[in-house]
Amino acid sequence: MRTQAFLLINPRSGDDSPTPDEVADAARALGVEAHLLRTGEDPAALARAAGTRILGIAGGDGSLAAVAAAALETDAAFVCVPFGTRNHFARDVGLDRDDPLAALPAFVDGIERRVDVGRVGDRLFLNNVSLGIYARLVHRRERRRRRGEALARLKALAAVARHHHTLHATIDGEPVRARAIFVGNNAYDLSLFTVGAREQLDAGELSLWTAAGWLPTSWEQRTGTRFRIDTRGARVRAAIDGEPVVLDTPIEVEIRPRALRLLVPPERGDDAVHDNPEATEDEQEQAQTGRYDEEESMRYPSEGQPDAPDRADEQRAEE
Repeated sequence: MRTQAFLLINPRSGDDSPTPDEVADAARALGVEAHLLRTGEDPAALARAAGTRILGIAGGDGSLAAVAAAALETDAAFVCVPFGTRNHFARDVGLDRDDPLAALPAFVDGIERRVDVGRVGDRLFLNNVSLGIYARLVHRRERRRRRGEALARLKALAAVARHHHTLHATIDGEPVRARAIFVGNNAYDLSLFTVGAREQLDAGELSLWTAAGWLPTSWEQRTGTRFRIDTRGARVRAAIDGEPVVLDTPIEVEIRPRALRLLVPPERGDDAVHDNPEATEDEQEQAQTGRYDEEESMRYPSEGQPDAPDRADEQRAEE
């Protein structure tokens, strides 16, 4: 007989404190069926096949959306167990990013909160979609990681910092020249040291920013429930929740208000989604480092159209 809750664990996330096996053991002690993902396994397919009332994932931001999408498809509740490097979604719903085990009681007596999700094409996202410099950085970082290179992020940053790049696009038919386009599920605060923090996740709006200036402080913002973004290429490189993807253009981005049934631990209280705790010293340092990286990539942007996956599209997209 199957349990009423199913937790997938990405063993490639986290820092082994706790270990993936320790997370699994703690979940099983609560009556939750736990499964450590193996290479080649599809987390979305496993989640859909689980047939449980509650689906959870222990992983970083890039691991969450596939299981959240399965929860929407099967009308299951969703549990996020922060087990990655940055865990932005977990932070913004008020979870302790440094204590994955503290999120597990949500499976037993969690408080349900309805939160918004975004959709780009046929893909769900919980945090954001980006085009331009940041997407190029993410793609280069992933290629270097797959080759097993150390310091992949710093090497990717150095690679995108060498040459100039301007992204030519239209947003709802309006021509835009930008070095970065960023679409968030709800509003982010891009100016504080807590880079990317969101006050809430149930406002029912997308926030879109474009950056054309030399520094990230030159963001221009607009809000809406749907955006149509087109580029000169037939396909475009992007990053969804920090993961590299290639999308067909034009790109349709929309918000699905309060679509996800999120369960949070009972001690988080009734306003967990809005209770964004003050950043710790470690979080401030991490955020400042990330901001420095972003400023450097904006100050010294890369050559070519970072979004186009082939050279022909790249040439059409460049000035």
